[in-house]
Amino acid sequence: MARFTPEELEAARDRVVPDVVADGLRVLFCGINPGLMTAATGHHFARPGNRFWPVLHRSGFTPRLLKPSEQQELLSYGLGITNVVARPTARADELSAEEYREGGRRLALKAERLRPDWLAVVGVTAYRAAFDDRKAQVGPQSRTFGDTRVWVLPNPSGLNAHWTAETMAEEFGRLREAAGG
Repeated sequence: MARFTPEELEAARDRVVPDVVADGLRVLFCGINPGLMTAATGHHFARPGNRFWPVLHRSGFTPRLLKPSEQQELLSYGLGITNVVARPTARADELSAEEYREGGRRLALKAERLRPDWLAVVGVTAYRAAFDDRKAQVGPQSRTFGDTRVWVLPNPSGLNAHWTAETMAEEFGRLREAAGG
C-alpha cells in the first residue's frame, strides 16, 4: 500500500475517482463517497481497515480476495462500483444533506441508464439520506429504478463496529444469492 503525506491526501480532495461500471451488471455496489485514500490511489475502498474487499470475497462474490488496485476485475464477475456522492472527503459527515439528495438523484439516473440487476448501497445512513427514506433497514428495499432492484448493505468501514466481517459477509451473501450467484 502506498504511503501518502498529509499534504498528498489533502490534495486528493480535488480528484475524481472513476466508476467501475458497465451495462447490465448483476450488482452495482455503491459506496457513500470516496475517502481521501481512495481519491489518492484512484481505487475504491482503498483505505486499510475497510472491509469491503475481504467481505466481497468471503461472501462468495469473488473467487479470491481482490486488492483495490484490481477493481477492474470486478467487471468480469458482473460487478461494479460507484458512489452516492463523488466528492472525496476524510469523513462522510463532511457531506451535506443536499449532496446526499443530489447524489441520490444522480444514482437513480445511473441505475436506469446502466440497468444492473441490483443496486447495492453500502451504508444504511447514506441510503436514508440520499433517498429520504428514514425507516430503511439493511436488506432488500421496495424501491426500484426501472428494472433495477435495491439492496442496502452494512457500511464496510472499519468504524462500523455494529457489524463484524462475518455478519457483513452473511448479508452480502444474501444479496449474492438473490442476484443469482
